[in-house]
Amino acid sequence: MKEPFKKISLALVIMAMGFSSQAQDKNFYIFLAFGQSNMEGAAKFEEQDMDVDPRFQVLQSIDCSGLDRQKGNWYPAVPPLTRCHTGLTPVDYFGRTLVKNLPDSIRVGVINVSVGGCRIELFERDNYKAYVETAPDWLKNMVKEYDGNPYHHLVALAKTAQNDGVIKGILLHQGESNTGDKAWPQKVKGVYQNLLADLGLASEEVPLLAGEMVSAEQGGKCASMNAIIATLPEVIPNAHVISSEDCEAVSDGLHFSAAGYRKLGRRYGAQMLSIIGK
Repeated sequence: MKEPFKKISLALVIMAMGFSSQAQDKNFYIFLAFGQSNMEGAAKFEEQDMDVDPRFQVLQSIDCSGLDRQKGNWYPAVPPLTRCHTGLTPVDYFGRTLVKNLPDSIRVGVINVSVGGCRIELFERDNYKAYVETAPDWLKNMVKEYDGNPYHHLVALAKTAQNDGVIKGILLHQGESNTGDKAWPQKVKGVYQNLLADLGLASEEVPLLAGEMVSAEQGGKCASMNAIIATLPEVIPNAHVISSEDCEAVSDGLHFSAAGYRKLGRRYGAQMLSIIGK
């Protein structure tokens, strides 16, 4: 009696593996995004930003009843792509640039977990609690929207996405709150390596694209951080720095305008296309 049972069990396992492999679409390119307010999206999106190719999708990061979106489901990547009331982000035009230039058979999916005003320490897998404990209440409230742990939230969503497609890259825009911190590249390396390990990814197959702060020419209050960001490829061989030169900023000297986000996002996209070889 045991032998037939073994055969049936083996057959079920093989069938399950087959269904799993069929569910993952190798032509669905997925990208993770994290950072602070500029990655979160600080500019109001406009009518021109609402027309999106259906091949560009977003995995909803939190429930947004006003948008009729539920966490963990894919939707056309119409802004906002982060939380319910955030604005335009570089991710918007990163994805649009990819689908415009990749074959029609390729879809692009993004996951954006970002928290305005945060230091990179918020995404440190093993040390984030100490940072959150000393954070102001307004930041704690944003962290709560990600179940109190943005890093874990990002990883959980990414694991869900891996059932549907293949993670091809990681986008970062963070540093304003770490301006002058020469240890920032090593801290980013730690976050990057943890993401790779927790998601079973290989560094040579998953580049990290990191954007500069608002430039000095645009009145950037944190432009000095760009010299530190420039050293990131020295500690992460597969890291690429995205220039913010001529990306329009707003008067606060910290954030980009909608036009600035579009230009910066296209640069992220162009860099990724060059890596892919398109």
